[in-house]
Amino acid sequence: MTIDDPVRSRAHSTSVRTPKKAAAAAWIGSALEYYDFFIYAAAAALIFPTVFFPTGNSTVATMSSLATFGVGYLARPAGSFVMGHIGDRLGRKRVLVMTLIMMGASTFLIGCLPSYGQIGLLAPALLVVLRLVQGFSAAGEQAGANSMSFEHAPENRRAFVTSWTLGGTQAGQLIASAVFLPLAALLSDDALHTWGWRIPFWLSAAMLVVGFVVRRTLDETPVFEAEAAHDEIPDVPLEALFRSHSTQVLRVFFAATISNVGTIFAVFALSFATNPEYAINMDKSVLLWTSAAGNGLAILTIPLLAVLSDRVGRKPVFLTGILGCAIMTTVFLWSISIQNTTLVVIAGTVLIGVAYAATLAVWPSTYAEMFPTKVRLSGTAIGTQFGFATAGLAPLAAAALATHSPDGWIPVAIYAAVICAVSALAVGAGKETHRTPMAQLGNR
Repeated sequence: MTIDDPVRSRAHSTSVRTPKKAAAAAWIGSALEYYDFFIYAAAAALIFPTVFFPTGNSTVATMSSLATFGVGYLARPAGSFVMGHIGDRLGRKRVLVMTLIMMGASTFLIGCLPSYGQIGLLAPALLVVLRLVQGFSAAGEQAGANSMSFEHAPENRRAFVTSWTLGGTQAGQLIASAVFLPLAALLSDDALHTWGWRIPFWLSAAMLVVGFVVRRTLDETPVFEAEAAHDEIPDVPLEALFRSHSTQVLRVFFAATISNVGTIFAVFALSFATNPEYAINMDKSVLLWTSAAGNGLAILTIPLLAVLSDRVGRKPVFLTGILGCAIMTTVFLWSISIQNTTLVVIAGTVLIGVAYAATLAVWPSTYAEMFPTKVRLSGTAIGTQFGFATAGLAPLAAAALATHSPDGWIPVAIYAAVICAVSALAVGAGKETHRTPMAQLGNR
């Protein structure tokens, strides 16, 4: 059986699994979401402090800008309840179309915002509003794409098919790097801060159109249609979720805190390396190229590690990746502090392209296998989005922990190691499920 093989649902003979189409739809939506994520992260660290906030105190401006990045993550928990309910009550496809439109439109509009110098405090206020819309839509995006691809996947390839959701996240960040790097290299600082930064945000409109076309033609999952045909869909999925599966939601939440590593890499490290207050003054292009290299490698390693997980299990791959994240985050931040460009590139590439990629390869299938179909999207959305909310605050927490010196990375490395330990405990506490049949998943 290949990813292209249509597989008829046992529960509903007229339904057909289309894993290739579901994987493509998941990939394009995740690519858009994380394209938006990365350009906002880069802009929050490099551009927004001088565009949307008053001048005079660079520390306050930087902290305020990083706070707007975190605001989007704070909207995700609220969005997870709404999108989770819609996805488990009305279908996965409806959520995927809604989230795509909301994310693409809000990102495009950020590129249209006037600066603080033009409209004063209204500029950061509008930025926060659009960031909240981004966060609200992102709450349903990965959980919806994950549920859709998981339920279309063959039983023995669930990790591989769902890994395309996370492959899309890395591709989105790579595309963003390909857009941002030439702008940062070719434009003067004045041009970049006045109009150049807007171009990546406007380009999201093209990805929105492509993603909309792909998702509009995607069929609902066979198992969801089967439950709908037999009137097995709960009227209030959230009530069913918390009545019978609250422990699994908590496990997903704590496991999902590993995402702190991603935002420390993408946002804090960029600020730490380039902000004069830390006395390092590394060229921002080094970090941007490192991100591009790491995400490029991850596009290759994620499906390979997912295939390995389908053979040996979720926990061995997940736990090895978490351990690698704890080690390589320390090495990466240290290499920045000693201004060793070669080591920065190597450590950052291994961190994102191998260690973090291992967690990305298996968490979609790991979390989906914790829940039955009737609450799968809600459980995955709520657990992950509360965990991801901590990641949104991680750059701000890291900036607060770091001292204004090259050795300021040490408290941040300790923070990352603690987060990794928490995530590992949550992953290790569950049973192995890679060979559990779909119909038995989530059974107590």
